[in-house]
Amino acid sequence: MSLTETKEIDKIEVVQLGIIQVREATTIFKDGQFYARTYHRWSFTPGSDVSEMPANVQAVANAAWTPEVRQAYETFKAEQANRLNNV
Repeated sequence: MSLTETKEIDKIEVVQLGIIQVREATTIFKDGQFYARTYHRWSFTPGSDVSEMPANVQAVANAAWTPEVRQAYETFKAEQANRLNNV
């Protein structure tokens, strides 16, 4: 019996406020046949350090996180902090 494992980033999404969601699929093969798949997910807010992520994730971040998107996210965070402080 031979088990092999592959990992790949199979989904990168930019959602509201420029947040990037990344999904990595780990696929296990038994004797060359599909056996199982699991997922690991990360999310990154505008301006996060993505330097340890693969180049395709970094490219999406560089394209999505324009100065306007970063500013909108910072404004959103400030508004949320104000709401919490006024409760």
